Amino acid sequence: MASVTYDHVTKRFGDVTAVNDLCIHIEDGEFLVFVGPSGCGKTTSLRLLAGLEEITSGNILIGDRVVNDVPPKDRNIAMVFQSYALYPHMSVYDNMAFGLKLRKVPKAEIDRRVKEAAAMLGIENLLDRKPKQLSGGQRQRVALGRAIVREPAVFLLDEPLSNLDAKLRVQTRAELSKLYQRLGTTFIYVTHDQVEAMTMGTRIAVMRDGILQQVDTPQRLYEAPDNIFVAGFIGSPSMNFFDATIVDVDGKLFVDGGTYRLPIPEEKANALKPYKGKEVIFGIRPEDIFAKPYVPPGIFEAIMKADVDVTELMGNEIFLYLLTGKRSFIARVDPRTPARAGDQVELVVNMHNAHFFDPQTERAIR
Repeated sequence: MASVTYDHVTKRFGDVTAVNDLCIHIEDGEFLVFVGPSGCGKTTSLRLLAGLEEITSGNILIGDRVVNDVPPKDRNIAMVFQSYALYPHMSVYDNMAFGLKLRKVPKAEIDRRVKEAAAMLGIENLLDRKPKQLSGGQRQRVALGRAIVREPAVFLLDEPLSNLDAKLRVQTRAELSKLYQRLGTTFIYVTHDQVEAMTMGTRIAVMRDGILQQVDTPQRLYEAPDNIFVAGFIGSPSMNFFDATIVDVDGKLFVDGGTYRLPIPEEKANALKPYKGKEVIFGIRPEDIFAKPYVPPGIFEAIMKADVDVTELMGNEIFLYLLTGKRSFIARVDPRTPARAGDQVELVVNMHNAHFFDPQTERAIR
């Protein structure tokens, strides 16, 4: 097992900067997830660590060793690819054993590792099959098994679930989390799916245009995003954003969006005093908007009226697509809510969980 450090790492492809001055320390035994939209630099960051791309500047350390010039085979890492990359002419057993055979590991040790990994992944009965005889989920387990038998210091996983259907993805996600807990090894995982990131990672690194936006625990990213991008990317459905103004009425601050005026709790008011009379971006998550009478106790209530545009019944909840003035937004409400398209509804906003951002810098105000 080993820690991993990106020390001011930059990667350029010609005029394009894929990774820009990445600084992050990943603790020994941590499960870190790189997340972000396509082209944000997350896979390139992983490939730099694996040695599949050369660093333009900076250093990567595995443990205390700088590995910039160390060949991939000598970095003591194992990588699981999006495409599985199994040898079609080999059995499952031989696919899992192939890397160990190349390293001249004794036959008895290979057999022990392969059978242990197969038992761990529940594929003992598939060892004699060829990849074409396997389902997508089984192939993914074989690819994981091939990485496990290496007993590496660091596991690298590049969108390993993206080729699976939705149900199998959820199931395999849980299996990966259990595998991480069992092995206790450093895992570095790349995905564009923020639900995968939130449910699996001990910490998440959010990237955009090659730049690290924020790295923190899933809960902290959700509750205290550093900027608008992180706030909008983490959470599903994503946070609602409104152009608004901070106004002072009889010594109390309100956020004024034209069609609504909502009181600001005292714990948030101090940070917003410099913005009196100025524009801000007001953010509120769909799950912090409630329909009467299904309002939980203990929240800071603010009333907002809106017109229902579309409703989506999800079984355990309803998504209301709403309009206030010309601004559309989403509320995630109790399934007993009787609202229908065309209705005007009175909503309760939990201002304890409101977010405010500077419109120029897009940074959180707090």
